[in-house]
Amino acid sequence: MKNLSKAVALAAPAAMMSAAPALAQSIDEKVNEIFASSTGWFVNFIFSPFPGTSFPWIVAWLVVAATVFTFYFGFIQFRAFPHSIALVRGDYSDPKDAGEVSHFQALATALSGTVGLGNIAGVAVAVGIGGPGATFWMILAGLMGMASKFTECTLGVKYRNEYADGTVSGGPMYYMTKGFAERGLPAGKFMAVLFSIFCILGAFGGGNMFQANQAHAQITNVVGDYPGWITGLIFAGVVFAVIVGGLKSIARVTEKVVPFMGILYVGTALFILVMNFDKIGWAFGQIFAGAFTGAGVAGGMVGALIQGFKRAAFSNEAGVGSAAIAHSAVRTKEPITEGFVSLLEPFIDTVVICTMTALVIIITGQLIQDPTTGLYLLDAGASTIQTVDGNKGVALTSAAFSSAFGGFKYILAVAVILFAFSTMISWSYYGLKAWTFLFGEGKTTEMVFKLLFCVFVVIGAAASLGPVIDFSDAAIFAMAVVNIIALYFLMPIVKREMTSYLSRLKSGQIRKFG
Repeated sequence: MKNLSKAVALAAPAAMMSAAPALAQSIDEKVNEIFASSTGWFVNFIFSPFPGTSFPWIVAWLVVAATVFTFYFGFIQFRAFPHSIALVRGDYSDPKDAGEVSHFQALATALSGTVGLGNIAGVAVAVGIGGPGATFWMILAGLMGMASKFTECTLGVKYRNEYADGTVSGGPMYYMTKGFAERGLPAGKFMAVLFSIFCILGAFGGGNMFQANQAHAQITNVVGDYPGWITGLIFAGVVFAVIVGGLKSIARVTEKVVPFMGILYVGTALFILVMNFDKIGWAFGQIFAGAFTGAGVAGGMVGALIQGFKRAAFSNEAGVGSAAIAHSAVRTKEPITEGFVSLLEPFIDTVVICTMTALVIIITGQLIQDPTTGLYLLDAGASTIQTVDGNKGVALTSAAFSSAFGGFKYILAVAVILFAFSTMISWSYYGLKAWTFLFGEGKTTEMVFKLLFCVFVVIGAAASLGPVIDFSDAAIFAMAVVNIIALYFLMPIVKREMTSYLSRLKSGQIRKFG
């Protein structure tokens, strides 16, 4: 009996341990089932395509707005580009101006929220489905998106709240309330509340749980499988240590992390491009040819356009309104200056980083087109050829980089971890400002949100809540529906600010500081 009891005692923990993953999986499945049945309609609505196409209407909503702003402001993203660089360098910065962070820190914080897995996996999916030509339309959409960022970030600074302790709160919810009231327009408060709700949901899901989940997946690819809650706890501890200090703490981290991860990733891409210098001209030829020819089924002009526009819209978030929250905290007395700085964001995110990914994939020959379906395939030389889909994006990028640089999977793991971490701390700030708009400013209110945010980091790393993530992604793009309506009504205010500033700059009234 003694030996039997000992055997039972030893077997019980083992049985419990083996049952734990099954229990966790069943909980995941139950949550997925309940959530999908109650929110599936909302996700389907936001991402539904136009009838007879695969082009989501939300992408058209963003691209059309970017086109309108580009023409309305006279292609300001190109005219003001040199001045934007000067502002980021600090040439016109007065440290006595109200605000919390420098132009560079504001840009780094906003970039950390947009530069992420979309630049690695999303580009691969776009090129894999739409062919090399998708890169052309992605670049075009990114260039036009610069005008959307310019518009929303100018308004974010103009209508921000400045407090006695030196902190500020800004973003779409503030220019919806103040800007609409100033112009005598109704529904501003309602739109601001709706935007804030969507922003909080997006922060917890796409800006948090998804990032933690994907970071854990990349770590296990390198070190082997282990429980996700361990990754979650580590991430939660590091994230809390950063965000507890507020935006200044976040900005101090992002101004170091963003340049480092950008140089790490782009530097690796440049190394591969230099190794294949003779193919660069050919690759650009493939991009232009694929953008305007009808070769293939999914690789024709329409397919390339759809995939390119989708990737740009999902990557740089121009028009979503999130970046306006970060840029609102800049030290300046001229709102339009941060509009100029912010237009660099889609250029860096989409035109530079996404294009680098696409060029490496094309040049390294990882794509082969199926003559029957027109689809592009992954690992052309491998014995098992798999069609590129949403789950194969990271694999395709990894295969492309690894074909020229064998240790890239380790660089990729580091890049994904940094991308995920930087996105989480930026979205914590976006969600926090939406939270305090709804529930009021104060240390207690802020701490409640920060603790909740870190709890969701652990949940995201440990669980596989697909419909929850889908819903939060839909919430992020629902932000764009509300935000762009507001931008259309308020863009005359931005134009007045722009005209006044450029006139004073030309006449020499605005001089370099110091």
